[in-house]
Amino acid sequence: MAKDIKLRVAVLFGGKSAEHEVSIQSAKNVVAAIDRDKYDVILIGITKTGCWHLCSDNIFDLLPADGVPVSFDIAGEQVVLVPGNSGGRFYNLQMQSYLQKVDVVFPVLHGTFGEDGTIQGMLKLADVPFVGADVLGSAIGMDKDVAKRLMRDAGLPVSDAIICSSQEKDDCTADIAVDKLGLPLFIKPANMGSSVGVVKVEKESEFKAALDNAFEFDDKVLIEECIVGREIECAVLGNGDPVVSVPGEIVPHANFYSYEAKYVDGDGAELSVPADLPDAYADTIRSMAISAYEVLCCAGMARVDFFLQDDGAIFINEINTIPGFTKISMYPQLWAASGVEYPDLIDQLIQFALDRAGQEAKLRTSV
Repeated sequence: MAKDIKLRVAVLFGGKSAEHEVSIQSAKNVVAAIDRDKYDVILIGITKTGCWHLCSDNIFDLLPADGVPVSFDIAGEQVVLVPGNSGGRFYNLQMQSYLQKVDVVFPVLHGTFGEDGTIQGMLKLADVPFVGADVLGSAIGMDKDVAKRLMRDAGLPVSDAIICSSQEKDDCTADIAVDKLGLPLFIKPANMGSSVGVVKVEKESEFKAALDNAFEFDDKVLIEECIVGREIECAVLGNGDPVVSVPGEIVPHANFYSYEAKYVDGDGAELSVPADLPDAYADTIRSMAISAYEVLCCAGMARVDFFLQDDGAIFINEINTIPGFTKISMYPQLWAASGVEYPDLIDQLIQFALDRAGQEAKLRTSV
């Protein structure tokens, strides 16, 4: 490719998710870090009702400087993605014309309808390269129940849990949960991130309200044992031969690393990058992060979260296939501490997306 031809990158943000506001903050930082000498960027904001709008470069100027999550109405021209033989194109409904074709989509979308395989399936059907995990890896990573079962079957250490569907809600009682898991315990939606809907239950009397709260966000809920330990995270990057960052540690100042601690309260947690760990523990955690990444069919990127107990036991908490990219998010900080600065990180993520699309284009689609 000639040096004067830039790749055209469409950044998707917002979305129909309880993590809509977090997505906006992440996208703001991705757009600020992307190298405009290499890439032409178009911004497509998705409202909470699911409408896609072409946005101007100054859309993020509406956000407060302190990073407090906000939502706003996106007033740009509405666009849709139209599949085609030569790859999908975005079509402007107001102008009744196609936008210039994009080379790759960067979905900075957290949670449902963004991180769960739905948007990935749409982009794949439209034959548009995209950053991050494929359909299967996205769906698995989003579902904490399925991810936990696959990791357990692969011999990776995970916490014990009870899975409760909406049809079984009346059978998920406090006495059964406490008898199996003890107190305290956590109740969380199976398909949600950023600690949305997560409640730490300290007393049996708190159980029902926490369960009802989780079912507001998902039809499947995890009732999970409380693992007391240090919260360690690793960032993973790559497709077939992924690499892993140095570990980092989160020290919550609140009861646990809640949504508010992550995105609202600037003093909600302390981040230590790299984590103060003996080499043996750091190496084990990094190895487990790669194993989880591969077992869960990830590609492009992911953040793997761990608990490290005082006795040295290590548990995998969860994986995030589109980790946060806000100013205080661990994923870019972990890579910066590992020698990969933000613009270079975006370069690599885009290249991994193009490499995967190139490999898939070689596959036969007929007999």
